[in-house]
Amino acid sequence: MLWETSNLDSEEGIRFRGLTIPDCQKVLPTFAGPGGQGEPLLESLIWLLLTSEVPTKEQADSLTAELHQRAKLPDNVIPLLNSLPKDMHPMTQFTIGLNAAQVQSKFSKAYGDGVHKSEYHKFVLEDILDVFAILPEIAATIYRNVYFDGVVTKDTSLDYSGNFCRMLGYEDESFNELMRLYLCIHTDHEGGNASAHATHLVGSTLADPYLSYAAGLNALAGPLHGLANQEVLKWIQQLSAKFESEGKEINAETITEFAWETLDAGKVIPGYGHAVLRKTDPRYTCQREFAMKHMPDDELFKVVDTIYDVMPGILLEHGKTANPYPNVDSHSGVLLWHYGFTQFEYYTVLFGVSRAVGALSQLYWDRALGLPLERPKSVTPEWLHAQVQKK
Repeated sequence: MLWETSNLDSEEGIRFRGLTIPDCQKVLPTFAGPGGQGEPLLESLIWLLLTSEVPTKEQADSLTAELHQRAKLPDNVIPLLNSLPKDMHPMTQFTIGLNAAQVQSKFSKAYGDGVHKSEYHKFVLEDILDVFAILPEIAATIYRNVYFDGVVTKDTSLDYSGNFCRMLGYEDESFNELMRLYLCIHTDHEGGNASAHATHLVGSTLADPYLSYAAGLNALAGPLHGLANQEVLKWIQQLSAKFESEGKEINAETITEFAWETLDAGKVIPGYGHAVLRKTDPRYTCQREFAMKHMPDDELFKVVDTIYDVMPGILLEHGKTANPYPNVDSHSGVLLWHYGFTQFEYYTVLFGVSRAVGALSQLYWDRALGLPLERPKSVTPEWLHAQVQKK
């Protein structure tokens, strides 16, 4: 499929409009206020993905102001979220919240009013910017409802990521920097991944961006996609619990033992391997560098670092993986845990806030370029059998 916004190379990883993650960290504007330590503003990456141009700080700041201005939710959304059971998975609630906000879709109204197809992209862009703007409050409301008192407090003097942290209830400036990094690196991973592809597919029916990205969120909620980051943390905690109960140190030897127990049980090692990448995921590398800078003595980080040392060799010996190296999911949970963000069932919602930027930026270009309804050809088992017989 055509994918404007990013390209995934099997050796070097993701490029956003031709820029690697280190490139983005060098050239994209950062937060200039207190605590700003150099991670790119998500607003600057939104600008890059939508326009292919690196914005100035003034341009990024203007987008921050616009997103804050667009961030009011329809009146029906918060009462609906407040009514949901606390034991409903946060990703299910997230999809419900976004679907409920669809009542304000400008594209849906324009389409109903008979707008010409050459104008679709203008109304799609309006919806996309509105979705970007409202997702943090939907996500934060779910977090505060499920785990705390339900109160959401904003600080629009901050950028998009910093304000999101305040809505979640976190005030550590270092955590703001982590969220800037986290949201940027999870935005886009070309079009073949399930959440981006689902958004593209549903959008190709001319469903509006709210409905299209709700489909993407449902794909992201699967254990083989966005839910993998919580599976990584579960695995590490199971590893720790096993050897602590036996009075053993967690080191390369015990990690190797636990890894083989997992593999011999017919399970996968979460956070390792990738459908496309054949080297360590650059998104893992930049998170590791963040940890070495901000939390080098964190015990959980030391465990992850040791896993990184031994796991590729184990998986190569096992021989059933094309890529024995870590992906983005193998590190993100450990960083969040360090700052007291321990509700790992919620981690995929953070991923969902970020992935909207990549999937919906591409959806704009789908409509601007007039890409058609996606309809792959399906084949029957009988057809496949006939092809084999021909050979």
